[in-house]
Amino acid sequence: MKIFIYGAGKVGRALARGLGKQGIKITLRPARKGVPRSRIDADVLILAVRDRELGPLAEALASSGVVPSRAVVVHNAGALSADALSALRRVTAGVAQMHPMISFASCTFFPSLARGHVHVRGDAPAEKKARLLARKLGMTPRTFAELDTVGYHAAAGLVANGAAALAAIGAELLAVSGVPRAETPKMLGPLLRSVADNVEALGFPDALTGPVRRGDAASIEKQIAVLGARLPGALPLFLASASAQLPLARALGDAPSENFDAIERSLTLT
Repeated sequence: MKIFIYGAGKVGRALARGLGKQGIKITLRPARKGVPRSRIDADVLILAVRDRELGPLAEALASSGVVPSRAVVVHNAGALSADALSALRRVTAGVAQMHPMISFASCTFFPSLARGHVHVRGDAPAEKKARLLARKLGMTPRTFAELDTVGYHAAAGLVANGAAALAAIGAELLAVSGVPRAETPKMLGPLLRSVADNVEALGFPDALTGPVRRGDAASIEKQIAVLGARLPGALPLFLASASAQLPLARALGDAPSENFDAIERSLTLT
């Protein structure tokens, strides 16, 4: 199988690296070079560009005459369906969405794709090729026929980007609590990985840990006081996070109900 990846940003480079390791022939073309003038020799075209660029790019490729009719075309956007590439249906074997639920943050440091999930949805030939590529990458292809792609993408962003923002605030709290700033990412990275392992292996509510799960109202009150004194801007997020943990903790039932009631009062009165 020959793969042509249009877009050499974070996602395009990561996919090229992962597929290349599997011995697949990859052509990686930066988007700034524009649509190729010569015929593309590929079985799968992956369009790894920004959402707003997909429609115009599909139109340009469809009218260019360089896309082989045997090829399928997929895009990596999470919030857009295969219809974003509808212009290419008339000149290819099919189109599909192929969105990896992985956080891509750099063009030089690539996250592991192993055990990740890929949402695949579109025309049958394109879905088939996308599923094959996902498995080659060590990922699990998933198809949800009635998926709201905007809600799906919002969920992915809430967890991935929200976790990065939360970790940045946690790093600041560590720093004002006496940890050298350079050390904070090194400490929080393994912590986040352990959370990810717990979520994947245990699910919810079992992945929850900490004082809210234990029903430890005294510890929560002390932490509220520390944040109020040292990092007051982070206090609303802390309160919101603790409130979101309470239903999970109540479901687990590791402490009497009145303990969770006490935590709830502390969060409400702050």
